[in-house]
Amino acid sequence: MPQDMPPTGGYEPVQYRRSLPVRGFRPAYYLVAVAGIMTYGFWRFGQGIREQQELSREKMWSRIHLIPVLQAEEDRDLVRRTLASKAMEKELLGAETKTYHNDRFVRPTYAVTPSNVTK
Repeated sequence: MPQDMPPTGGYEPVQYRRSLPVRGFRPAYYLVAVAGIMTYGFWRFGQGIREQQELSREKMWSRIHLIPVLQAEEDRDLVRRTLASKAMEKELLGAETKTYHNDRFVRPTYAVTPSNVTK
């Protein structure tokens, strides 16, 4: 019984690859596009951080420059309260009394209390 042999010239090559058309751009183009978008995003993020730092620096310096005005306002209020307290003391006691045995000025402490207390 004769054995089956390949045909003369051999078999046709087996096509194991699919030859489909390439869709879209090459992967390198996508990589470049994503890198460009990320670079732009990081650049804008850095600009935002710098702007926030500048705004906080401006806020700090504005507060520093307002300190003398706020201190003067507090001093005016303190003098007004001290004079009112001395006038009320003189009206109630008839004479001005000294709390301390020396003439050194002691900054009074005033606590703001509500006029009507609710429980």
